[in-house]
Amino acid sequence: MLQIDSKKSGAELISIKLDGKEKLHQGNLFWNRHAPVLFPIVGQIKEGRTIIYGKEYQMSQHGFARDMEFEEIEKSNLKHKYLLKSNEETLKKYPFLFELYITHIVEDNTLITEYEVINKDNKKMLFGLGGHPAFLCDYSSGDYEIEFDEKEENIEFLKLENGLLSNNRFENIMNNNKIRLHENIFDEDAIIMKNINSKIVSLINSKTNKKVLDFDFTGFPYLAIWSKKGAPFVCIEPWFNTADKVDSDGIFENKENILTLNPNEKFNCKYKVKFYD
Repeated sequence: MLQIDSKKSGAELISIKLDGKEKLHQGNLFWNRHAPVLFPIVGQIKEGRTIIYGKEYQMSQHGFARDMEFEEIEKSNLKHKYLLKSNEETLKKYPFLFELYITHIVEDNTLITEYEVINKDNKKMLFGLGGHPAFLCDYSSGDYEIEFDEKEENIEFLKLENGLLSNNRFENIMNNNKIRLHENIFDEDAIIMKNINSKIVSLINSKTNKKVLDFDFTGFPYLAIWSKKGAPFVCIEPWFNTADKVDSDGIFENKENILTLNPNEKFNCKYKVKFYD
């Protein structure tokens, strides 16, 4: 049976245990986070500034939600639900009235993380959204790989340049529909993918030929994997959008795959992680 723990700060999961064995990165000198939400931007915006409806706003990488205190709506053994409402602080950085709900649900050996965004404003709302969970994994050993559940013939690998999307592309690092993890794989930052056929990827120990987890990111157009050199974890990140491009015009509405909501509309999405012994 899966057990989870979370905190109101960022509505962030801090522990996922299967039969008492920890599965989630616990935070250390490599990275002090566990599974932050990325809202209302994913990645960096150019020069930390963006233009929304003609006015300039400043936001740091991945947005502000991950560092804010959420309201606890429900907390039981099998379900944790939190709410962040727009307030005086958020309006200085982001000019929309909104509600962001994050819910973590346990079903047997599966974690489901759900996001719901509601536009409480009287104008069209623009936003980015993504997840960033970090799973314990000694990826530097070379014993682990990411396997895709569908044939990937058109997948693109995006390249970051000082935190922004480069006009160049990474070479295709797939082999037999798998990405082998090794100690140097994240030397140039996160590996970001789009045009993905698969809805599920699996983290596998190739040495033992055993699955660690299945990650279902159905509906998300981007998937990223990331870690720090020598760190004991790997992040599997479902995204709806990405960082600005190096030649971005700085206008938020022009970001690729920006999400929009009309007044009182809702947006829902989720990812699911099935854990194995």
